[in-house]
Amino acid sequence: MKIIQTITLAAFALTLAACNSNDETAQNQNTNSAGDIAPTNTQATTDHGAEDKSETNVGFELSGGDIEEETNVPDKEKTAIIDSFTEYMESFNEEDTERYMNTISKNPEGFNYDAEKVKVEETFQDFDTIRTAENITIIKYDKSQAQVFSNIHTSLEQMDTGAKLDQNGRQVTVFVKENSEWLVSSVYYIGESTE
Repeated sequence: MKIIQTITLAAFALTLAACNSNDETAQNQNTNSAGDIAPTNTQATTDHGAEDKSETNVGFELSGGDIEEETNVPDKEKTAIIDSFTEYMESFNEEDTERYMNTISKNPEGFNYDAEKVKVEETFQDFDTIRTAENITIIKYDKSQAQVFSNIHTSLEQMDTGAKLDQNGRQVTVFVKENSEWLVSSVYYIGESTE
């Protein structure tokens, strides 16, 4: 059971490791650690601390709602945003810490850049992980920020034990434009029941 809990925690940590969890029924204060994640039999929303930031308003309800593509995204920016999302996913899957950290904002909202690097290195050391994304859609856009919705499937294997976990979830990845690049600033994620 402890192995499954560890794997479940790691699965949630994959979206961005230094995150908060909002479990509205929880009475405990979040401590900005992966240990704040709710047990596997409940749904948890990972919001990376963006809940109090009105500038980072997610464009839809993670637990449901229609996914509508933003219509005012210039073609050049749409390509750049989707390419940045693809690089964010591929660099993680290839366990390339430097490349992955190059996809992250140096001034992220809701998590710490340096703590993220440490957590990602630990994840790469302890787990073999593949994340795949479907239904990649830009749902909100302005010249300085973009929100990308995707359905995420995570396959996770703990290297020491061989224990495996598969999970599906819905994610909004918030990108900000820094020095003409689209970089990840925060992530909103809600997982579905595990297999």
